[in-house]
Amino acid sequence: MLEWLVVLCIVILVAVIWPASKYFGTQGEPYALLQRLGISRRQTKERVSERCVSDREVPVDCANAQTSDVEGGNKVPAVALICKPSALANYLLKHCRTFSNFTACTGWTWRASAFLQTVYGACWPYKSRVHFVRDYLQLSDDGLVALDWAVSVAGASYQKRRRTSSNSTSPILLIIPNSFGKITRNVLKLCEVALSHGYLPVVFNRRSHNATPLSTVKLQQFGDPGDLREAVRYVRYRQPVSRLYAVSESTGSGLLLSYLGECGSSSYVTAAACLSPVFRCQSWFENGPIWPLHWALVTYQRICLSRYRTVLGETVHTDTLFSSCSLRGLEEVLFCQPPGPKGALALAAGTSSSSGGAWEAYWERNEPLRDVDEVAIPVLSVCAQDDPIRGDPQSTLPLELFESNPHFFLLLTTRGGHCGFNTQEGSAFSGGVNGGGTPGTSWSHQALLEFFRATTDFIAAEERAKQAARRRGLGGSSQGKVFRHRSVSTCKRLPACSHNIHTIYNWQRSYTR
Repeated sequence: MLEWLVVLCIVILVAVIWPASKYFGTQGEPYALLQRLGISRRQTKERVSERCVSDREVPVDCANAQTSDVEGGNKVPAVALICKPSALANYLLKHCRTFSNFTACTGWTWRASAFLQTVYGACWPYKSRVHFVRDYLQLSDDGLVALDWAVSVAGASYQKRRRTSSNSTSPILLIIPNSFGKITRNVLKLCEVALSHGYLPVVFNRRSHNATPLSTVKLQQFGDPGDLREAVRYVRYRQPVSRLYAVSESTGSGLLLSYLGECGSSSYVTAAACLSPVFRCQSWFENGPIWPLHWALVTYQRICLSRYRTVLGETVHTDTLFSSCSLRGLEEVLFCQPPGPKGALALAAGTSSSSGGAWEAYWERNEPLRDVDEVAIPVLSVCAQDDPIRGDPQSTLPLELFESNPHFFLLLTTRGGHCGFNTQEGSAFSGGVNGGGTPGTSWSHQALLEFFRATTDFIAAEERAKQAARRRGLGGSSQGKVFRHRSVSTCKRLPACSHNIHTIYNWQRSYTR
């Protein structure tokens, strides 16, 4: 508790000392941020307008939906969807009204501060109306991870029913918190919104995170999806007929992207979303966020690890671990040093060359985008240009990935901080099944739920069109027989998926340009 009081004092001090324009912004800040991305005013409008035209040339007024004034009436969009043109992209722009309805807070209010939004979301307590029912999952190496199933306060009877029945068709929302194990306001509010929309939220807790017992001396590496893979299999076993969606927060996106890349079309996930993800993780660990947030993250991680100081002493040099003052230093001691006395001697000798080689090898195995070409489902990333955790958007956002890969969509706002995305008070945005937003719902949560709904509807519509075409006998019966024979012979080695995901996602070849 004392450490968090110190953090709060430093946050207040920094907020007072730093120039007000740095945090609270001026009317010209959105344009300045777009200039840093290399996008001029005219180019921005043309690109957004071009992306808002469907196959039938029906324009969706995204460029002028929500804008910020710049220099005497000129306007730039407050939110833009960056993606490769495709049938799915046009469908999303047409049916996800939240994508074009973002009004960032401006003026002298703390909600306009990217830094204060971030600190508020990470540290401020939140009295949630959701209770969690925990399942411990023993892994193949005897390690433990925890799955927290979110239930409403009024759903006490649901707990017993959930443990005895696996016939529920409600979609499951798998939530992956940040890599430090902190359950933030953002995660709790997302569970509330998901429950109100008919989802079954479940939070994945890594080894030793969020009071999960550490039954082995092995911790989960940053981008190692092995534990998550076993957890997903367990969820599919418990709810075999439910669709599975995945959401990650902050640095937890590294684990989700690694899992989607390694598993490809066998991930069992229908669609995924990343809230304020960190993409270039090696560079982020080496450079870190701005110093107050960097210090807070390091301090929080050391506090969490201190609980296991004795057992960790069997494999790592704990004196070096708890004296580290950087995220890279902690990660290197935990995962990049030989275990036992040999690792301690290497640290004492200061062999930076061998340490550097181990560091590079570590990120070859754990970089989230290492297998990005294998991702086979739609993935939405919601980011803000003023994110103080991720850093400068020009160097931290892989725009070329979203402009070339039809599976990735970037929803980029001018303001929003890290997992904040506070909007003007009283502003209305569409959401829910019937288009009505839930009061108090975060704009980013509403956007990702609309993305899941629209993606599912698009796939279902394409499947219905295919079935109708088959009934009309298009393509000829002989060609159909040959195609079916080839599909069986060439795909028989691929893992079997309960929802036939190989057929569902054929739009990536047929409906992209």
